[in-house]
Amino acid sequence: MNRMVGKKPEHETIYRRVKNMILFGEFVPGQPLTIHGLAEQIGTGITPAREAIRRLTAEGALSTLENRRIAVPQMTATKLDHIALVRLAVEPELARLASFSLENKDIDELERIDSLINDAITMGDIRQYLEANYQFHFTLYSRADAPILQDIADGLWLRVGPALRVVCGRFGTDKLVDHHREATTAMRQGDANAVGESMAEDIRQGLAFVRQTLSEPSTDA
Repeated sequence: MNRMVGKKPEHETIYRRVKNMILFGEFVPGQPLTIHGLAEQIGTGITPAREAIRRLTAEGALSTLENRRIAVPQMTATKLDHIALVRLAVEPELARLASFSLENKDIDELERIDSLINDAITMGDIRQYLEANYQFHFTLYSRADAPILQDIADGLWLRVGPALRVVCGRFGTDKLVDHHREATTAMRQGDANAVGESMAEDIRQGLAFVRQTLSEPSTDA
């Protein structure tokens, strides 16, 4: 009777799978896709694939092209400026609010995730870096008890994720330096403002790398 409790519907599972593929850069910005091609790639039917595409298009993570094709939108300097404006208003505040609710076990978990990030940087594992970096931020933000702000942050990450993948592909992981250690140190000290400031600097640095890729000619094959 309770077998289905907690099991997500197929369309929700497919939506989250495609969302992660976009978020962690499995689709190159501007690369055309079809519903049939996407469904075949992830091994699902047309209906759940179409529903996932509909939702992600409404969220700005996908755009429609001619001939019923879709694509991850290309990043532009103007889009990046707008994303930066909102991220720097929302995410440091999420981090600051979260710091008031953090327990030692939460900080321990954030430090564990940060070690995964450091390992990924050392190994040059771009996918692990992107996933662990996302996990660090949103594990922290989830403690803020501010779902509206968290939804905004999540939507912005979905829009900038493919561009971050381009950054990693262009520069590699060895140049990626974050401010997570400063943030967790501030958490241990109970300094909420310093937590917010550390995360703000972390965001600025990531966006600066993206901005650099927009100003340089691509050398990708």
